[in-house]
Amino acid sequence: MSKDEPRKFPSRRAMLKGSLAGGVLGASGLAIAATPGPSGAPLPAGATPHPPVPAAPHPAAPGAPHPVAPAQLAHRPATVSPFPRDFAWGVATAAYQVEGAAAEDGRGPSVWDVFSKKPGAVFEGQSGDVACDHYHRYKEDVALMKALGVKSYRFSVSWTRVLPEGTGAVNQKGVDFYNRLLDELGKAGIHPMCTLFHWDFPEALYKRGGWLNRDVADWFADYAAVVADKLGDRVKAWVTQNEPQCYIGQGLRDGTHAPGDKLKDPQYLLAAHNSMRAHGKAVQALRAHTKPDAKVGYVLSTQLTQPASEMPGDVEAARRAVFAVHERHQWNNSWWMDPVLLGAYPEDGVKLYGKDMPSFPAADLTEMKQPIDFIGMNIYKADTWRQGKDGNPEQVPLPPGYPRSGVDWQPISPGCMYWGPRYFHEKYKLPMSITENGLSTRDQLFLDGKVHDPQRTDFMHRYLLELGRGLREGLPITGYYAWSILDNFEWADGYKQRFGLVYVDYQTQKRIPKESFDWYKKVIASNGASLYGGKLLPPTQVTDG
Repeated sequence: MSKDEPRKFPSRRAMLKGSLAGGVLGASGLAIAATPGPSGAPLPAGATPHPPVPAAPHPAAPGAPHPVAPAQLAHRPATVSPFPRDFAWGVATAAYQVEGAAAEDGRGPSVWDVFSKKPGAVFEGQSGDVACDHYHRYKEDVALMKALGVKSYRFSVSWTRVLPEGTGAVNQKGVDFYNRLLDELGKAGIHPMCTLFHWDFPEALYKRGGWLNRDVADWFADYAAVVADKLGDRVKAWVTQNEPQCYIGQGLRDGTHAPGDKLKDPQYLLAAHNSMRAHGKAVQALRAHTKPDAKVGYVLSTQLTQPASEMPGDVEAARRAVFAVHERHQWNNSWWMDPVLLGAYPEDGVKLYGKDMPSFPAADLTEMKQPIDFIGMNIYKADTWRQGKDGNPEQVPLPPGYPRSGVDWQPISPGCMYWGPRYFHEKYKLPMSITENGLSTRDQLFLDGKVHDPQRTDFMHRYLLELGRGLREGLPITGYYAWSILDNFEWADGYKQRFGLVYVDYQTQKRIPKESFDWYKKVIASNGASLYGGKLLPPTQVTDG
């Protein structure tokens, strides 16, 4: 789950006017749980999806199977769901947030185990020591996923459960847990997507310099090879790293996440550089230690924009803003994507950081830029931009009282689910998977014994309609992973935030599916057709203004 500084956002009525302009869309497929196929399920009578918008294709991404012409998708009848029949409907978690068993069966400490014990570091002194006790209750949790009907489950491996010191001897008991989990998923017919690293860096390696040590790239590659050797017979979809902006930026620059450091820009940039080197070496390790049909991706905490209207100037302003590096902080996309996908740092960022840029051999960029199969986009919100009077992009501020989720940094902005993938595909021309999407609400058990979460259902409905718009226009989006299947440990916020489709009573560990669970179950069963029909507001209209 990504987290960042509060952002601004405007009224959205203007988004409904104008004509789409300033972009070329493309289509290609990627097998995650499966590859996109022909048209999906019929829509109910009275369905009112976005109208199709003609678009010219990019060439298919290298190695992406089964390209589908955008025109073929864009001109599907309005009575046909835009979601491919084999779309990877899924849910996601992360090891430290759900597993618990922090000191059991040989697991070594991570930076989060240490950080969460520091006074004032985590809400009310909470930690992931027990979390959702998924380590012992994984069968119950997989049964919930099966009941939900998901096609895929994105989980992460705890580095220190497999390698307690970060390198060296393998902890077989830790490997055995993931074998049991994968076997249970196999019995349920659920395809795994395995994330190698979701923030829980080994404490032993942190004491050896962590991300500031150039050797970290080799440490991470060796770990990737171990996991691939142990689990690669059943895992076909892999993610190297999740949200480097968070574990590097918040963990090492801002000091708000583990390990809690506040590095100056030269050291922060060096850590970021080594993280991307580690990604590149992990890709090489996965290619060498998995089967040829394995797919490898990289997941970003996407910092998205949307245009204030669909007039060409605003569309272009939002496009320029989404890839700009204009401030000295981690909340951008290009700094973390361009080296990995294009083999170079973005010019505006290099100019911004100037003499603080780390020195490195040119071979480092080659090391970072390893071919990957998909971009994982964690999508929660967008800022809104327009063309200013001087012709330059300008951000449009939030009006007072604009709707937000339970966390202040997340205004409800469904348009991000269309514009984010659109802009990313225009630039990087790779298939995409929505590897996280969700929101926090202050859920509780009601007098009727149920957990009602209509805000989450409405949020998912709006965002999925916008995702459907992108699919209808030919964007190669292969799956959607709701964050999260369970309420869980939300990092520095402890257990204050609840993002799950299933309510967890942390005192008893009882699981109670929320109303959103049943709603999402119907969406999956209908392959998205249940999203359409009835009298609905436009999905991006979240205020009356």
